[in-house]
Amino acid sequence: QAQLVESGGGLVQPGGSLRLACAASGFTFRNYPMSWYRQAPGKERDWVAVIASDGSSTNYADSVKGRFTISRDNYKNIMYLEMNSLKPGDTAVYYCKARLPGPSAPRDYWGQGTQVTVSS
Repeated sequence: QAQLVESGGGLVQPGGSLRLACAASGFTFRNYPMSWYRQAPGKERDWVAVIASDGSSTNYADSVKGRFTISRDNYKNIMYLEMNSLKPGDTAVYYCKARLPGPSAPRDYWGQGTQVTVSS
């Protein structure tokens, strides 16, 4: 059974930085693209960034482009999100996601989330 566990969230001042990690197990991590999402209070869960299975390509939401960097270590089965120049609007629960084959259709697996709060 695929399992994802996020870590690294916390309270940071505006302009600060954090690095989130997503530890994967139960599937062949290096074979699949991985994504980060976030959900602010009272809002829908929004896509943040995606990385190819081999890390060769990445893509970002416009709201984080130039400030966030997604990366992965296929030896350690960990994905990262480096977040710089953080703003209060980045406050959210951050989730990692893997889309894996299912018996009849692809299935999305999510971690439990890690809280990021940007406040002075």
